[in-house]
Amino acid sequence: MEIVDLYTVDRQLTGETMIRGERTPPNRYRLVVHVCIFNREGQLLIQQRQSFKHGWPNLWDVSIGGAAATGDTSREAAEREVLEELGLHLDLQGVRPALTIPFSGGFDDFYVVTRDFDLAQVHMQKEEVQAVRWASEEEVYAMMSEGTFIPYHKPVMALLFYYRNHYGTVSRPDITAMRQNS
Repeated sequence: MEIVDLYTVDRQLTGETMIRGERTPPNRYRLVVHVCIFNREGQLLIQQRQSFKHGWPNLWDVSIGGAAATGDTSREAAEREVLEELGLHLDLQGVRPALTIPFSGGFDDFYVVTRDFDLAQVHMQKEEVQAVRWASEEEVYAMMSEGTFIPYHKPVMALLFYYRNHYGTVSRPDITAMRQNS
């Protein structure tokens, strides 16, 4: 059972919490994060959700997405989700969300980063992710048209690619693989 913090419409913590998956109370909001990891060629790291996931089974998605747990800041939630789902340590110190999209139950922060790494470094969380790969903007749009990618609004995806191309830079090599205990 995952517990999440609740916020006001002005994104102030209320001190209240709820169980993830329950309906958000009226006039309260929760925090969700997405991280879009691009490589230097402008390809987006995408993940295929597991077939047994409740929401969007078998569909491809941006690099990661998840809820901020109680006590998490947006950045902490984003770093934790990258580690949990992909087994990668991503340092987002000093990085702000590129985009925040309000939805009926909360706020969805999208981080856009450009980092190069070998896909062999990815250790997929078997409960969440069944595959990962790099995809171009055109490939993502084609997958959306085919119904194999989560149906984000095309202008949102275009904005994420635009942001990467105009503001996303490789500032430091801060992705490292999770160390495996032998």
